[in-house]
Amino acid sequence: MDNTRSTTGRLPAAFLTPGSSSFLDFLGDHSPELLPGNRTLPPIKGAVELPHGTTIVAATFESGVVLAGDRRATMGNVIASRDLEKVFPADEFSAVGIAGTAGLAVEMVRLFQLELEHYEKIEGATLSLEGKANRLSTMIRGNLGMAMQGLAVVPLFAGYDTVRGRGRIFSYDITGGRSEEHGFAATGSGSVYARGALKKLYRKDLTQDQMVTAIVQALYDAADDDSATGGPDLTRRIFPVVTVITADGFRRIPDSDVAETARLVVEGRRQNPDGPRAEVL
Repeated sequence: MDNTRSTTGRLPAAFLTPGSSSFLDFLGDHSPELLPGNRTLPPIKGAVELPHGTTIVAATFESGVVLAGDRRATMGNVIASRDLEKVFPADEFSAVGIAGTAGLAVEMVRLFQLELEHYEKIEGATLSLEGKANRLSTMIRGNLGMAMQGLAVVPLFAGYDTVRGRGRIFSYDITGGRSEEHGFAATGSGSVYARGALKKLYRKDLTQDQMVTAIVQALYDAADDDSATGGPDLTRRIFPVVTVITADGFRRIPDSDVAETARLVVEGRRQNPDGPRAEVL
C-alpha cells in the first residue's frame, strides 16, 4: 500500500475516509494484492514441500475452554521445526490454533488479530464470539484458491462467550465452512487420534487442571500414532503450548506448569503405555 505522506505530513486520504469496520475490506479496496488469497503463485512443476503445522486440540470445561497444540512442523518426511508455536491469542477473550501451511497460517492469524482490533477501534465495541468466528470463516474462504493448490490453512478457533457465559469451539474446512463443536475438537494430521483419546477422557465436570492434563494426554496419543505430531520432548524441554480462556480472559499456561504435567503423563505412560483406561460402562 502506498502510505507515503504528503508534504504537509498528513496521512493519505484512504486512511482518513470513513468506511467499513473490516480491515480486510479496507485492504481489499486499496491494496487487494496484499491479501494472501490474491497473490499470484509462480508456475510450479512437481510437488513443493513446505513446513506444515500439525495437531491442535480444544476442550470446554465449566469455566471456559482450553486450546493447545503440539510444537512440530513437518516438510514431507522431514521435521522442519521442533518448537513451532501454533496457538495465538486472537483478542482478550479468544484464541486460534493453526494447522496447515505454517507460513500462510501465521500470516492469517496476524491479519485476524488486526481485523478484530480494527473493528473494535472503528465501532467502539468488540465483536460477538460468533461474529469473530464468522470473520475467520471469511478469511479462510478468501484463501480457497491457494488451498486448492495445496496451500491450505485449517485453524481451530476457541473463546469465552461473555454473553452466554461459557467457552465455545469452532472448527473449519478449507472452504471456510464453520461448525460449532460441543465438548472438544481437534484439527491437523493427528486430530483423529487426539479426538479418539478425548472421547474416553472428556467429562464436563473436569476442573481446569484436569482438562489441561486430558489435553496433554490427547496430544501424547496423537504423537504416538502420527509421525507429524510432536510429543513432549523432556530432553530438549519442548512441550505443548496450552492456553486457557475464561471470564478473566486469555491466559497461556506457563511452560513450567505444562512441563510438570507432561512429566507426569510421560511417567504414567512408562507404567501404562496406552494411557488411562476408560470405564466400559
